[in-house]
Amino acid sequence: MSDIQYKFPEGFWWGSAVSATQIEGAADIDGKGPNVWDYWFEQEPNRFFDGVGPANTSQFYYKYKEDIQLLKETGHNSFRMSISWSRLIPNGRGEVNQKAVDFYNQVIDELLLNNIEPFVNLYHFDMPQAMYELGGWESREVVAAYAEYASVAFDLFGDRVKKWFTHNEPIVPVEMGYLYGSHLPDTVDFHKAVIAAYHTMLSSAKAIEKYREKNLDGKIGIILNLTPSYPRSQHPADLKASTIADALFNRVFLDPSVKGIYPDDLVELIKAEGFMPHIEAGDLDTIFNNTVDILGINYYQPRRVKAKENMPNPYAPFTPDRFFDYYDMPGKKMNPYRGWEIYAKGIYDILINVKENYGNIECFISENGMGVEGEGRFLDENGVINDDYRIDFYKDHLKWIHQAIQEGSNVKGYHVWTFMDNWSWLNAYKNRYGLVAVDVHGDNSRTIKKSGKWYKQLSDNNGF
Repeated sequence: MSDIQYKFPEGFWWGSAVSATQIEGAADIDGKGPNVWDYWFEQEPNRFFDGVGPANTSQFYYKYKEDIQLLKETGHNSFRMSISWSRLIPNGRGEVNQKAVDFYNQVIDELLLNNIEPFVNLYHFDMPQAMYELGGWESREVVAAYAEYASVAFDLFGDRVKKWFTHNEPIVPVEMGYLYGSHLPDTVDFHKAVIAAYHTMLSSAKAIEKYREKNLDGKIGIILNLTPSYPRSQHPADLKASTIADALFNRVFLDPSVKGIYPDDLVELIKAEGFMPHIEAGDLDTIFNNTVDILGINYYQPRRVKAKENMPNPYAPFTPDRFFDYYDMPGKKMNPYRGWEIYAKGIYDILINVKENYGNIECFISENGMGVEGEGRFLDENGVINDDYRIDFYKDHLKWIHQAIQEGSNVKGYHVWTFMDNWSWLNAYKNRYGLVAVDVHGDNSRTIKKSGKWYKQLSDNNGF
């Protein structure tokens, strides 16, 4: 077709991403053990939008065959899913649940049958309850259990799965669990945040080590939400604020994952504040020797910062905000439903940074998307949601990805968040992100949105 303005490289990965807890449902059947979300919803249902918990989320467990046909109908040649650790190994370690093995085998085989490559992620915020009770990522016992879980998954599925990922957005459980009190363990403790981040990184390296020992013929990586930290101005104080924000939220996982070492400025800052984690002999070698083959990049919004206006309150808990203030840039474009800035060029800035400062490692956009409330307003007479705003959002970001490719970025694909409307942690079903609508208050029936039909054309044409 001659009207394709933005053509992507041959074999580009078009697809979407999901996570087990957000789409599977069947939270307490067929031997699945409880995870932190099952537990927390039981404890504090009021925290969850409309009081909707993870028990029956989107029903992928029952409808996976139908859903995989919808993946095909929306142009997927690849699909990132996650394995639920507590479904596969209900207590986090020990006995493997055969019904979970059967389920994941069926999903993987069905994807392959439909020429959709499975990209499999091992951890997406869903700590098994039994592991949480041991201390979660604060505990080295949990690190060891996670590495064993990874090893089991590689043995079971590694013959067919060629793209593995250790963690999705590892900074999020650290931030939300230990700094801003919105995920379990729901605390504000900078030292524990550092320990959890360090152990998560160590667990990733140990899983990669297990993978390599098996001599499987695939690739293993990590998925990071890289959020560019833009300074308000070029004033040294603003620049310093943005460098610190970048170290705390991006480079804390990016550098050890890709380069095998922590950034000096981050280590100095943590040391100066007295928050260093306990490092055992051999840990740093494990991290250094087990860097990733491939990097998944999630991008939704930029982070804009400025030098602090006021001295930090000495009595307040220690948080990253001690080093910078958030900058509310005038005239920015917003997604009013999510309260997030839309800044498509950010995706280009990330890719160029990875190209120039991280050896141009093979990477792909593993999540990018737009959540909107009340999409029923956009239903047409044929029952299709006309989500042109989502198509525009994708196009704007894809133009910048295309630009980065022209400049030599080693970016191999684009996965949107998400395939179908899913349950989103504390927000439950408040904002919808899917290419496919799900009637969550009715019979869970699926309907492809206008964006899903557009995505099929995008994939078929390998561009737009």
